[in-house]
Amino acid sequence: MSDNSYKMIKSLLASSKPGDVRRGLKLVREEIAREGTNEARPLFEMVTAIFYIDPLDRPDLVPVIDEAINLVVGFGKWIIPVLVENLDAGDFKVQLAISHALGRIGADAIKPLINEFHTTNEPTIRAFILYAMGKIKSHKIVQALPLIIEAAQSPDPELRDTATRAIGKLVESIPLSDLSDEQRLALIERLTQNLGDSNAGIRAKAVRSFGKLAKYGHLTSDEKEKLNALCQLILGIDENFEWDRAYIVRKEAEEALNYVKNQMNQKR
Repeated sequence: MSDNSYKMIKSLLASSKPGDVRRGLKLVREEIAREGTNEARPLFEMVTAIFYIDPLDRPDLVPVIDEAINLVVGFGKWIIPVLVENLDAGDFKVQLAISHALGRIGADAIKPLINEFHTTNEPTIRAFILYAMGKIKSHKIVQALPLIIEAAQSPDPELRDTATRAIGKLVESIPLSDLSDEQRLALIERLTQNLGDSNAGIRAKAVRSFGKLAKYGHLTSDEKEKLNALCQLILGIDENFEWDRAYIVRKEAEEALNYVKNQMNQKR
């Protein structure tokens, strides 16, 4: 890569104009195609600097940030340990973007994320690791189930919340044949426990994940009947006429109830 190309890319990516940044990203993509991902390493830090943009301050740059995340994924496997290490950046915007990038990388990121989860004791970093795992669309994510079930009972509410949500995301990618009955029952048991959490957000995530278990065929007929009754209880439409006081929990229960009813109707 010539000095002129390097300076041009640096200038464009540092611009506050979306059009300029897009042009810079396009040039980076062309350099990767021409020189290869290893030779384009000096451009990696320039692209990831875009992650520091605040999307609330600059909503016009949100599509550009997403484009930068996709471009980072294209740098190759060598970026995985670098991204995992940078999860402790201390900047929520950056950590979120990195989590999305790791999720889009897919199966190759699973073991490094699992290893980092067991290495760090920082709840926030662990939460972003779980968030990234929830973005991975691969059946191999079943490897992370024991870790996620453990995290879903953490005393830290942020970690518990993220893990409870991740359960529902993971079952979207795990086929029935890859989930043992023991694992399935462990998920149900953990979600059942979290339905009684004092944190309304965690209860809502538990209901949502239960709905995903139903939607993706991971519940037996009896379990669907129980979930149906549970959702009616939360919504206050059963004979007890009681309901969960948190709107967010009732909202998730409505959606989960639709999943259950659709599944039950298909069996008739």
